[in-house]
Amino acid sequence: MDGTAIMQEIAVIFIAQVYRIHLTLQSFLTVILTATLASIGTAGVPGVGLITLSMVLQAVGLPIEGIALIMVIDRLLDMTRTVVSITGDAVCTRLISKSEKEFDKEIYYEKNTDEELV
Repeated sequence: MDGTAIMQEIAVIFIAQVYRIHLTLQSFLTVILTATLASIGTAGVPGVGLITLSMVLQAVGLPIEGIALIMVIDRLLDMTRTVVSITGDAVCTRLISKSEKEFDKEIYYEKNTDEELV
């Protein structure tokens, strides 16, 4: 979700610059809110970020045709979005487990061998 929200905000700014459309402060706030809500509600399947990007573009009045500019490199963007999202989820999980006193250092730092995984 983190990666999708960040990508959508950057994509909106890119598309606005390509079409030479000025975004106001209110437009930026709308993009942030809409992209955050859209990323929370998206399924974890590849390419869904482009579908929700159309909703974010409509929210600020940008042409939906700008998605075609992003589609060219979306597969690479999708892989980086996934890395950002997974990293954010892992960090939050560890922080919460430490704050709830559920984090066990011995288990976390224990070395696994192939024999244990079988």
